[in-house]
Amino acid sequence: MIRNYKRIVVKIGTSTLTYPNGSLNFRRIEALVRTLCDFKNAGYEVALVSSGAVSAGYARLGLTEYPDTLEKKQACAAVGQSQLMKIYENFFGNYGQTVAQILMTKDVVDDSHRLELVKNTFNALMSMGCVPIVNENDSVSCDGIRFGGNDTLSAYVGIACDADFIINMSDIDGLYNKDPRKFDDAVLIDRVEEINDEIRAYAGGAGSKRGTGGMSTKIEAAKIATENGIPMLIINGENPYKLYDILDGKHIGTYFAAKKN
Repeated sequence: MIRNYKRIVVKIGTSTLTYPNGSLNFRRIEALVRTLCDFKNAGYEVALVSSGAVSAGYARLGLTEYPDTLEKKQACAAVGQSQLMKIYENFFGNYGQTVAQILMTKDVVDDSHRLELVKNTFNALMSMGCVPIVNENDSVSCDGIRFGGNDTLSAYVGIACDADFIINMSDIDGLYNKDPRKFDDAVLIDRVEEINDEIRAYAGGAGSKRGTGGMSTKIEAAKIATENGIPMLIINGENPYKLYDILDGKHIGTYFAAKKN
């Protein structure tokens, strides 16, 4: 199905980008970038929704404990966002690709005029061959203008850039009928046609302490995307080279079918 798509949004979360101690996993980031550059070479337009600003700031500041208050997290994000972009710029530059930074808060997509301006920016950047790298503007986000995590942000980015497909790279293979970390007989659900109470019940609770959500936030993000005509795929991001399986037309993870307009 991916051969019918042109514009793809890829989201990667903090727990996938970092080691358990909170520091950035450069090997995984480089593998992700190399694969996305191959997507570009294959003719796709790509936008990347990337977490990791807080972790990058944590590492740059030389902190010994991961920030546990909003103020500390926002301070780390302010330091780390520029570091994160520097890392991405270097890695993408190695493969001849140009990146652009877009920081968003939810009040942007809640306002039709501002959303239209964001759409124009995405279209201009991608028509120029750039890879937009998007994150929530964590250093100034607060209740009322917060997306609540980059899962939700990825759905709105998909809407803003008229994406054909969203790939959500998680720390789990996809949606299971029960928690696979607790139950050996958990079964991976390979396709979801409708997000209902049964599907939400499968999602369970929150994710890791380095991230902002678990499977439940991904389900709600998938609902936003699919109701706007954009299918979403949840896959395990531990090995970014698995993206090649998608490029080759293989089915992995859990696919959420878009609602037909």
